[in-house]
Amino acid sequence: MSLSRRVAISLLAGLGVTSCGFHLQGRQPLPPDLQRVCLIAADRQSDFVDALRRSLQASGATIVADEKAASMVLRIDKDELAQKVLAVSSGNLPREYELTYRVRVRADSGERVLLEQQDLELSRNFTFDEREVLAKEHEREQLRGELARELAATFLRRLRAR
Repeated sequence: MSLSRRVAISLLAGLGVTSCGFHLQGRQPLPPDLQRVCLIAADRQSDFVDALRRSLQASGATIVADEKAASMVLRIDKDELAQKVLAVSSGNLPREYELTYRVRVRADSGERVLLEQQDLELSRNFTFDEREVLAKEHEREQLRGELARELAATFLRRLRAR
């Protein structure tokens, strides 16, 4: 098969995929009237705020610092991570934990409420072995980031569906 024929087939396949509404995960564009976003949060460096910022930018949004310059204001009123012991060993050492990430977010555009306050929560369990402290701490950090990304994606899906 010639190079030009392979290129033509690749282009046609690409056009077919994009014309059916397919978007890469996390890349669905926001409506044009919501492209300038201001994020307001007590902790602007949290995992959730970082994941939300990245998802917004991947969707074509511009993050602005001034509420007045924004077409949409996202307020993160709660952003917390909780860890609870689920199981202990016979020596009374923790063996299993539950990690829970909770956020409370709302979206406004001027005086108009785009999305009422949303309480979102995700939990995951993970085991702990004191012989693998560094690996388990790394696993916990990875899990925390994953929960934040999933919450950000959930919120953006709700915002797009409004």
